[in-house]
Parts: sequence; C-alpha cells; structure tokens
Amino acid sequence: MSRWSEFNMATAKKVPTKKAADTTAAPAKKVAAKRTPNAAFLKPLTPSPLLAAVIGADPLPRTEVTKKVWEYIKKHNLQDAANKRNINADAKLKDIFKKPQVTMFELTKLISEQLS
Repeated sequence: MSRWSEFNMATAKKVPTKKAADTTAAPAKKVAAKRTPNAAFLKPLTPSPLLAAVIGADPLPRTEVTKKVWEYIKKHNLQDAANKRNINADAKLKDIFKKPQVTMFELTKLISEQLS
C-alpha cells in the first residue's frame, strides 16, 4: 500500500452505522392550550348609516359584520369574475368603499371605518 492510500484511509470520515433500535424516546408533545378569542373582536359595534343599509342597524361584533358583508357580496354576485380577490361595488357599497372596486384585503379596513 502506498503512503497516499494509507493517508486517505486514516482521514476518511467514518459513517456511523444504524443502530438496531433507538433507545431514546422522543419527548412528549405539549397539548396546545385552547385559544380564547380576543375580547376586542367580540365587542358589539354600531354600524354607520351607510353600513347599516347593507347589514342592518343592530350592533354586531367585527367578525359578524365581516360575515354579513361577505354574505351581501356573494348574494349580489359582486366578486369580479376574472379576479375573485376584487369586489365590485354596487350603489350601497360604493358609498362605503368610495371607489368602484376594492380588493378583499382592503375590505376589513374600509368596514372598520364605518363602525363605532
């Protein structure tokens, strides 16, 4: 054997062999605590007269207001056919949005401005 092959054999990384069975057990997973909803989302808010024309005048939590606006949008087929992320405003929504078309990401901000 040459000196070079002896050197390569001595410096070569040794790959650990697999053990028959792993004796260490994985730590037990933590059970996630049940999340409580944020109180700010559950506080009933009064809609402005413009928003009340769409969802009604009763005070509702923000989550319910958003659901009702989406129900109105779907009922009146106001989602853009080409890009479902855009919402085309009808006469009632144009007063709230202040423009003919908004994205679904702008929707909650514009609705929040109409709640007190």
